[in-house]
Amino acid sequence: MDVFHAELAQNPLLTRQDAVKALLDFCRPLLPFYSAEKSTLHVGSTGAHYGEKSARMEGWARVLWGLGPLFGGDNSALPADMQAEIEVFAEVYRTGLIHGTDPANPGYWGDLYDYDQKMVETAALDVALALAPNVLWDPLTAAQKQQVFAWLNQINQYAIHPNNWRFFRILTNMVFGLLGLPVNEERLQDDFAVVEHCYHGKGWYFDGNDGQLDYYIPFAMHFYSLIWAALTPDNGADAQGYKALLKSRSAEFTGDFIQWFSDDGAELPFGRSLTYRFAHSAFFSALSLAGAKPDAMPWGAVRHTVLQNLRHWLQYPITDAAGVLSIGYAYPNLTMSEKYNAPGSPYWAFKAFLFLALPQDHPFWQQEETTVSHPAQMLQEKPRMIVCHDLCQGTDHLTAYPVGQHCMNHGNCAAKYEKFVYSNRFGFSVSRGEALDDGAFDNVLAASFAGADCYRMRYGVEDYSLTEDYTYTAYRLLPGVQAKTWVVPCADGWHVRIHEIVNEAAIDIADGGFALPVEEDFVSQPGAADGKQIPGQEQRTEHGISAVLPWGAAGIYSLDPCDARMIRAFPNTNLFSNLTAIPTLQRRLEPGRHLLIHCVFGDVSPESTARLQCAPVVANQDGCITVTSGTRHVVIRRGQTND
Repeated sequence: MDVFHAELAQNPLLTRQDAVKALLDFCRPLLPFYSAEKSTLHVGSTGAHYGEKSARMEGWARVLWGLGPLFGGDNSALPADMQAEIEVFAEVYRTGLIHGTDPANPGYWGDLYDYDQKMVETAALDVALALAPNVLWDPLTAAQKQQVFAWLNQINQYAIHPNNWRFFRILTNMVFGLLGLPVNEERLQDDFAVVEHCYHGKGWYFDGNDGQLDYYIPFAMHFYSLIWAALTPDNGADAQGYKALLKSRSAEFTGDFIQWFSDDGAELPFGRSLTYRFAHSAFFSALSLAGAKPDAMPWGAVRHTVLQNLRHWLQYPITDAAGVLSIGYAYPNLTMSEKYNAPGSPYWAFKAFLFLALPQDHPFWQQEETTVSHPAQMLQEKPRMIVCHDLCQGTDHLTAYPVGQHCMNHGNCAAKYEKFVYSNRFGFSVSRGEALDDGAFDNVLAASFAGADCYRMRYGVEDYSLTEDYTYTAYRLLPGVQAKTWVVPCADGWHVRIHEIVNEAAIDIADGGFALPVEEDFVSQPGAADGKQIPGQEQRTEHGISAVLPWGAAGIYSLDPCDARMIRAFPNTNLFSNLTAIPTLQRRLEPGRHLLIHCVFGDVSPESTARLQCAPVVANQDGCITVTSGTRHVVIRRGQTND
């Protein structure tokens, strides 16, 4: 672990001053990368679909998600050197704001246009202006204020996507109201109508696409609505009533979303934009700002969720050698990125630092950290998943079994939304190609026409349902290949997959289990082995394969004899580990109808060896499949698909 990472990891994050130190430690390495005009930030040379100029403006703006709340908070009790450093960044951002909005200046950000990426970045600027007008607005001259208003007001003149983007215009008009500038009421009405269209019920929104319920709900839809509810002026009973409604939705949402976190801060890796990392807990910072906490959740649990998630992330090498946040997840990784991930994009993570705007006497700071209870298994109707917490020997392995999720192709979206199970300990893998080894097909059924070695997993489903006990999906794997899959979560790290496949041509199929790291973590174990899995640790039978390593165990077994192997996935395909092996069952299926029943194991507890012996018992009789795990008995009637 290098000195920069070590210093971050040693921060206890117990107090506001600790959190300020963490933010400044993240920001300090950026100072050499601001332009001469201080209006853009250039921290890398990889590209995004919106081009280099917008990417540099984006990097500049996203740092404000942390600095805005810092500027707006009470920093008078901080040490003098911290206060001086904060003023350095305040001067950088005042200068950048003036130059970035001045069409005559070389640092001008450029005009807006329809669906412009710069619209996204107005949100961070809006919130910073709202929280810290004394730092970013009051010192400006009248002419400078007019040019800032003119630049921001362009968002009222152009088309904007009908999803979370509408909040960028809502927040712009919000800050206009706070600063005594003209507000476009017509645009506000239209934008809030889109927000209401996206409301899904029970506290859940969708982000413009009804099949996609992911982190854009907490760190976008709810995050922005809570900021608006906290900061917008009370303009009569209508505004007050709508603010109360938005807060109540967020409180209701909390009951589901808190279960996406383990007590040690490790959240569920699922969906796109995972490179934003600790932005996943930003919802709880916004919940605190708006005072929208549900009664059943103590303030100490709200605080713990945010700070422990930050502590969790500070253990990983998430910056480059210069201290710049990288594109990736647990390590730098472009393979899992989306087309809109520019070098400065990861600073969206700074949304989590919104709690720095809270006063020291806020209950967020006054109550001791605590945790909430985690049910072993929980049906979450709106995001269409079963969420499980496997609590064993001080570990909490969080898994989610989604159905009916689907996202447009921003990059590897099938892998990010449509695998059978997602884990906060094993992560998931994304493909680098179509061959079985480079496809990294963990926790998914993949198929290839016989002998072609050109595999694909499902992308979209034709039918789905979920119950308290299992999920069901019907989908097309390949032209002429239809599949139905039932997935049953079980105890002791196991789950069962039941596949019914009808194929018109001969195919090769591969059913992958959890991706098991084959190398110890060099960050915490610098003297670890050389990355080669010890062959003797594989346990192979005619029914399947597994491996138990000091840091975890994974395996997959079939009721019928089959071929099994540990596929060494291509490097850098998994979110957590750059080298993994995937226990995989393989078969060639001749044309016809086939029933495959597989038991899958993934565990990170000290009891892995013993738990591997506790496989569920599966019985198949007359089209009725019974899965017995512990004291639970789950019955699957394959002719009954819509439960």
